[in-house]
Amino acid sequence: MTSSEISTAEKLTPSGKPPRKFNFRQSRYLQGRLTALASHAILLFGALFVVVPFIWMLSTSLKAAGKTFVFPPQWIPDPVVWQNYPDMWNALPFNSFFLNSVKISTLNTIGQLLTCSMGAFVFSVLKFRGRDALFLGLIATLMVPYQVTLIPTFILFSKIGWVGTHLPLWVPAFWGGAFGTFLLRQFYMTIPLDLAESARMDGANIYQIFRYIYVPMSKPAMAALGIFTFMWSWNDLLNPLIYVAKLDQLTLTIGLSFFQNQYGGKWTLMMAGAVVSILPILIVFFFAQKYFIQGIALSGIKR
Repeated sequence: MTSSEISTAEKLTPSGKPPRKFNFRQSRYLQGRLTALASHAILLFGALFVVVPFIWMLSTSLKAAGKTFVFPPQWIPDPVVWQNYPDMWNALPFNSFFLNSVKISTLNTIGQLLTCSMGAFVFSVLKFRGRDALFLGLIATLMVPYQVTLIPTFILFSKIGWVGTHLPLWVPAFWGGAFGTFLLRQFYMTIPLDLAESARMDGANIYQIFRYIYVPMSKPAMAALGIFTFMWSWNDLLNPLIYVAKLDQLTLTIGLSFFQNQYGGKWTLMMAGAVVSILPILIVFFFAQKYFIQGIALSGIKR
């Protein structure tokens, strides 16, 4: 055999066929698919880990009394007892609790969006002496624990006669907030100043620039702040407990705590109340989830 025939024979497989060439493109594609599959599996496991308590809560709210802690767990109630929800609703004035929570959470959200957007616009667009130092002072308030200012704030509201009303629960939202101002300012910083300067050259004033340029472009960030504010206000337990005493002025969180003290052994009714308490947050997030995700990404310009 010649040298060329020997080299050709060495390249042949035992079956007499030439070996297949390694395809790097297929290998990378397969590796990417496996990575995506593993990522989706981990996310699915995490989602199930988070959703299972809510499924158990909903299932328990529809069970008959005495079937809450049966083993093995009964995930699908048999029979389905819808009467648990009317019984829970009529046990205490939950209608007033619910309306109070809606009122306070809505006013808090409006106040935060209004004042924080204005403050963020000032700190991100306008230029004046001491702007950065003032903003650092505002951010420094985030490091002050809420418990430190609780007593002075209560004394202030008691002096002006607001204790025993809903005013301390929503009026401070119209004074602004460090977190909301910081969040919206970071978003406004991603918007090119050329837009504001062009509008200024066309004759627009500061209010028009804020109203017609920055507010429409900041919908994602404002939706994120709105969801955060509504959720924090809806789940707030400490402030209503301090400032409100009358039964018809209580919020839903205080009402559920009061309900737990009186009907501690009735788990089906308690879970029905818990389901009712989280429904508004789920509805708000469902309708604003698109803007919420964009706001978390803090991308000021659509690409």
